[in-house]
Amino acid sequence: MSDRIEFSRRFLFNRLGSGAEETITANEAERQALARRFGIPAVDALRCHFRLKPMGNGRVVRHVHAEGTLEARVTQVCVITAETFDVALSEPFQLNFVPESELPDDDLEFDIDSIDLDAPDDVPHDGKALDLGEAAAEQLALMLDPYPRKLGAELDNAVDVTPSDEELKAAQENGKGTGEGSGRPNPFAALTSLRKGGKLD
Repeated sequence: MSDRIEFSRRFLFNRLGSGAEETITANEAERQALARRFGIPAVDALRCHFRLKPMGNGRVVRHVHAEGTLEARVTQVCVITAETFDVALSEPFQLNFVPESELPDDDLEFDIDSIDLDAPDDVPHDGKALDLGEAAAEQLALMLDPYPRKLGAELDNAVDVTPSDEELKAAQENGKGTGEGSGRPNPFAALTSLRKGGKLD
């Protein structure tokens, strides 16, 4: 889990019982922090409803299944026109909270073919509480379109936002490239990915 949690809502295990429901909402400061984390102009609203149910029959609960709905309003930058536009999200999700010790080490190699893409994601917990806020933030990250396009934007509307020589030099001095983190969106980098993915055919 990240050492710095922008949106944290800890749900203690002693509140779980045989099952529970919880709704959480991000405040303005938390939404601003999440927008910085995801590299988007704004997260204007974020609300998430959880239905929690312990898994297994043991007396000590270690695994918890969660399902619910995330609703959000965000501002993104169109990869075609470089204009900002608002996006409304409302999607159901499922995930499993599991002990941190049971998740594979990021440094270890694993067989990608063995991953069940249809199975709920595993989210770690520390054995004391479930962080519903961080779980909601991760679900929001999954729901964001990595190549957002404003309604009606076509390739002939594309604008050239290639960085100036000064910006390129500053980016190189800061150890950054000309794409993510450079301060100016470059839609053509995303267009290349779109073409490779067949989304523009």
